[in-house]
Amino acid sequence: MRHTFSKDERLSSRRMISRLFADGSTFHLKPFRITWMIAQLSEPSPVQVLISVPKYNFRKAVDRNLIRRRIKEAYRLNKQVIYDQLKANGQQMVLCVTYTAKEIVPYDLIQEKIILLLQRLNEVNEKVTG
Repeated sequence: MRHTFSKDERLSSRRMISRLFADGSTFHLKPFRITWMIAQLSEPSPVQVLISVPKYNFRKAVDRNLIRRRIKEAYRLNKQVIYDQLKANGQQMVLCVTYTAKEIVPYDLIQEKIILLLQRLNEVNEKVTG
């Protein structure tokens, strides 16, 4: 698998985003809040991701962009954890990762938590579908 984060892997449809927040399931894994939902997507990608860093926690765009870049990189390198299961089941998922901490955490911690949240998504998805 190529470790890329292309346009079709980004959640940008306003209709799908509003549906995700209205009907999706949520869980917390500090420093993230994850909202997810199984959906049929028009893109071939198994997962579409929205990464959110609230402005009320980080007033400077530089800080928000730094955190967003770190989350994207950690996701990009570890997305095969969830891709394999979804492709095997023929499913597609939309996912919103919201950063909830009040301070900037190091990349190592972000990567560790992204791996944990992808594993947890696998477990939750198995319970729902299996």
